Amino acid sequence: MNPQTVPQSRASAGQRARPWWLRPAAKPLLFVTCLLPFAWWFYAAILSASGSTALGPNPAEALIRATGDWTLRFLCLTLAISPLREVAAQPPLLRFRRMLGLFTFFYGSVHFLCYSWLDMGLDWNHIVRDIAKRPFILVGTSALLLMTPLALTSFNRAIKALGPARWKALHRAVYAVALLGVLHFFWMRSAKNNFAEVAVYAAVIAVLLGWRVIRRWRSPR
Repeated sequence: MNPQTVPQSRASAGQRARPWWLRPAAKPLLFVTCLLPFAWWFYAAILSASGSTALGPNPAEALIRATGDWTLRFLCLTLAISPLREVAAQPPLLRFRRMLGLFTFFYGSVHFLCYSWLDMGLDWNHIVRDIAKRPFILVGTSALLLMTPLALTSFNRAIKALGPARWKALHRAVYAVALLGVLHFFWMRSAKNNFAEVAVYAAVIAVLLGWRVIRRWRSPR
């Protein structure tokens, strides 16, 4: 047997045994996966423009609702990274948190754009009056505004410029974003007395934030 084949075979076996989240293709694969909802909406919107019912009888409402739902989902996924990496003893999972957080901001921005364009016709005077008049839109807009500095400072240069302590303090605003997001969803659904989905998101975010409170309370001063 050629002695050089033994290390090569061991290396191949080690590569196969590695978890998927440690492989080089993991981040590009996650990026493409996160774009799938947006790709579907884009395709469905083109079909709807040609008379298709891919987005249902009210495409504007369907897009506004779907983009809001996916913003909350990505927010939950972002908040779930820290508990998962600790419970599963997999610190490398942290490498996905930044990407998921940026996709949360991306889908939140698309959600606001759909509202501004499809519902308000990009009439900014009307949009400002509508935000001030309807509390659930004010809360949702506040959540997006809070996410903006988090997205802008999610890069290594920003961490170095701010310093780790100030950067962490700034990014704790994500907890306020989560609460405002659930409140936005609750007020939106309260008009239709439909709270089933709200309860699911509220429970998930309560668990994720509760885990942080308990962990902080138990940790040494």
